[in-house]
Amino acid sequence: MITPVTTTQASTSQQSAENTQTSAITSDFETFLLMLTAQAQNQDPLEPMDSTQYASQLAQFSMVEQQVQTNDHLSSLAGTLGSVNLNELASWVGMDVRSTSAFRFEGQPKTLFAQADPKADTAKLVIRDENGTVLDRMTVSPAQSEFVWAGVTASGDPIGTGNYTATLESHKNGELLTQTPAAAYNRVVEAQVGGNSVLLILSGGQVISAGKVNAVRTGA
Repeated sequence: MITPVTTTQASTSQQSAENTQTSAITSDFETFLLMLTAQAQNQDPLEPMDSTQYASQLAQFSMVEQQVQTNDHLSSLAGTLGSVNLNELASWVGMDVRSTSAFRFEGQPKTLFAQADPKADTAKLVIRDENGTVLDRMTVSPAQSEFVWAGVTASGDPIGTGNYTATLESHKNGELLTQTPAAAYNRVVEAQVGGNSVLLILSGGQVISAGKVNAVRTGA
């Protein structure tokens, strides 16, 4: 039977090891001072030790002591940063985040967000499946920035559960001006540290950077 090691036990073991190492180094410092003192007391009066040797040994001692203190500060800082990362990751899980990634449709109307080109006189909201196939193309007001998609095709057939994308096309005098990805809310089911950023795994399996999120709300 394998007994699992808890985070608290691992942390305690690591702290104990660090304390033991620090104690050993402190003991070495004391031994060094005793040896240096004994060396000074028992040197030959006719051939005293060169003062530069004392200075060199003291300088080495000072450098080692400063290095130990630096290591202690770095260890403390690393522990603090690790705690901050964990707290940040935990705060994302269970939240609904808005981004222009693919959105998860599970049978309920989906609210989508996009802004048409200011010069547009007409706009169309285009829904595509994971393969890029167009499923629906709805004419919408270019003055709107929030749309509700019922989850049906252009012919009115219901669409099954899955991941979909939406694009808002801006037109003027029948010509296409721009195509803007529409944003939607998705639930965060997991958060990870990836390089210098936080990666969010969404309910549909999409992985996005936290920097791609433009709105957050409490998960219902």
